[in-house]
Amino acid sequence: MDENMSLMDRINEKYPKFSKGQKRIADFIRENYDLASTYTAAKLGKEVGVSESTVVRFACELDYDGYPELLKAVASTVRTHSTSIQRLETAYKRSEQKEDLLTSILNSDRARIKETLENIDYEMFDRVVDVISNADSIYILGVRGTWYVAGLLGHYFRMIFDKVYVLEGNDNIDTLEQISRIKSNDCFIGISFPRYSQRTRTAMKLAKSHGAKTIAITDGVESPLLEYADYPLIAKSDVMAIVDSLTAPISVINALIVAVCMEKKDDLEKRLHVLEELWDEYKVYDDHMIE
Repeated sequence: MDENMSLMDRINEKYPKFSKGQKRIADFIRENYDLASTYTAAKLGKEVGVSESTVVRFACELDYDGYPELLKAVASTVRTHSTSIQRLETAYKRSEQKEDLLTSILNSDRARIKETLENIDYEMFDRVVDVISNADSIYILGVRGTWYVAGLLGHYFRMIFDKVYVLEGNDNIDTLEQISRIKSNDCFIGISFPRYSQRTRTAMKLAKSHGAKTIAITDGVESPLLEYADYPLIAKSDVMAIVDSLTAPISVINALIVAVCMEKKDDLEKRLHVLEELWDEYKVYDDHMIE
């Protein structure tokens, strides 16, 4: 079985051959994946009326290396398919089982950074730095929960490059009009995490059709951006109630900004001298010291 196949696709493919007990597990996961993401193997078995060992065998039947791997796949399904209401209900369930809220969230962010660090493609990162550094124009798009991440990237890139466009717009056509003149020597950076933005995928498709180099900053193999991305940068995200935790992606973006700064060091120093004089003249920053 393709290791990149989603949990639901695995269940659908194997379902006709499942035993009655395995079908009860499959039905529960398909209908209540948000709840299943919080269950131990023993609790899931009790919920559907089978033994814990049956649940473990079910995970193996789906070609996962045990129940923890199945649980990760369920969690991925929650991230990509859950509504905001389901996410909030899942957060309530988790808050009853784990440590205090602050500790839980900080530990989750730390785990996503660790997972990203262990799996990121360093060669791809270097290639992305090279593509961005040599682009004539840079187009950046993040929609809804990722708009501020796109803004962060655009803010710093504008210190380095002349032509940086953080795309806006209320619908597909507004966004597509803004990249209608993108060319082969430009690059498009699409940022999207679950729940994935259809608008970002459509914009990346158009950019690629114009021959532009396309960079995706996203979370993994299920991301629809990968279909049109020449250069994927993978960073792990998480879901916390109605909040998308993008701590790890922002860390990768911070590293990307610094790496591009090093690549464009001479030009950047000249620009910063001009900017510092401007900021000083117009008192952009408060230099008041508390005594």
